Amino acid sequence: MLIIIHSETNKSNIQQNLGRPEYSYYFVLKEFRPVLERLGQVIEVSNPDELVDRLYFDCLSRGEDCVFLSFSPPHRTPVHYACPTIPVFAWEFSTIPTESWQGEPRHDWRTVLGSCGTAITHSSFTVNAVRDVMGPDYPISAIAAPVWDRFAARGELLDKRPVVGPIRLNLRGLLIDSRTTDLRPYGPERLREGTPIAFDQPPRDCELVLEGVVYTSVFNPYDGRKNWKDMISAFCTAFRDTPDATLVLKLTHHDIANALNDMLHHVYKNQSYQCRIVLIHGFLSDIDYERLVEATSYVVNCSYGEGQCLPLMEFMSCGKPAIAPLNTAMADYIDRDNAFIVEGTDELTSWPHDPRAAYRTLRYVTDWDSLCTAFSASHDVARQDVERYQRMSAHAVGSLQGFCSQAVAEQRLKAVFEQLLQRREANCAQASGI
Repeated sequence: MLIIIHSETNKSNIQQNLGRPEYSYYFVLKEFRPVLERLGQVIEVSNPDELVDRLYFDCLSRGEDCVFLSFSPPHRTPVHYACPTIPVFAWEFSTIPTESWQGEPRHDWRTVLGSCGTAITHSSFTVNAVRDVMGPDYPISAIAAPVWDRFAARGELLDKRPVVGPIRLNLRGLLIDSRTTDLRPYGPERLREGTPIAFDQPPRDCELVLEGVVYTSVFNPYDGRKNWKDMISAFCTAFRDTPDATLVLKLTHHDIANALNDMLHHVYKNQSYQCRIVLIHGFLSDIDYERLVEATSYVVNCSYGEGQCLPLMEFMSCGKPAIAPLNTAMADYIDRDNAFIVEGTDELTSWPHDPRAAYRTLRYVTDWDSLCTAFSASHDVARQDVERYQRMSAHAVGSLQGFCSQAVAEQRLKAVFEQLLQRREANCAQASGI
């Protein structure tokens, strides 16, 4: 079988697309590729309009099977190819789009899903949202990006201590430490003093030393789902008198200046506190990313919903317990044995790409008090109950193995392709009157 894959973001444009809508589909494609290569020949294309059907008809002439995996949301998935097309997409809202706007029928996802006849997403939550609209028998599979094998292997080499000694890691980029940064330029406008940080300076080499109980979150600060304002304020409240608590925010975006100004304003206004907040923007080598994971006691997520959340999956695969909500895709792998659960409630919102901002769906809002409680309880475990921490760590590894290992992905992808070919053969037989 020939498996054609495509994402609008690829290795040639990832730097300028980092943080833009759909940029993370490239990372999902990269994680799927090794598994897909076990099931067939894989070709990644950057211009699908030019190549997909050409490759498909070439396979057809040789009697070979061919499928196109479009790593993109349905409204950006082409539906005019002769080649069987499967959208591979993430979604974290209670309903899928069932309306069209701006003259583009694909904004109504029913059009695309019906045309493709099958789909792949990353969670049972999204499977249920799709089947609520497309019918209970619609062939959609939940297959998470298979990150577990790589990160579990790293985790076996890491120290699982909940309280870390000094760990040094190197960064090329920007490092902002609440304990050494003058925050006065980020206060209310009438009170600002001092010189703000020049965010447009060339990247420079920095060293970060982490110790104590370290909480880490990796996200795009412009992503409205991530709810980092609650994360910062709850952390500062829970650890106002706790100097050994550190929150590391690893930021991913190609243009960070506006976000950093906003974030530093929130770091300023939550003063005074004895805890430490570190903002990182820049490149970490694999070795230093591993050191960041090793120096992390807990990985943190307090978002309004997730399609799967690769950083959370990666850290937990390494054996890091979480502070996270039990909703959307996270409900497939978060539980009370591997995480401190952040409670929440749902509220009306709009589909993120709907320019009308019409309320048509739900998101899941974090309970701020519950987030504070989770921070405090996790710190108590790190300091006073090492055995429970180690049980949580082991359970995190096991839970993620069942959710996002290569073995699970391979089994489910194989079933998707087999079912696709069976339906195609049945349709051909019906068309020929057999």
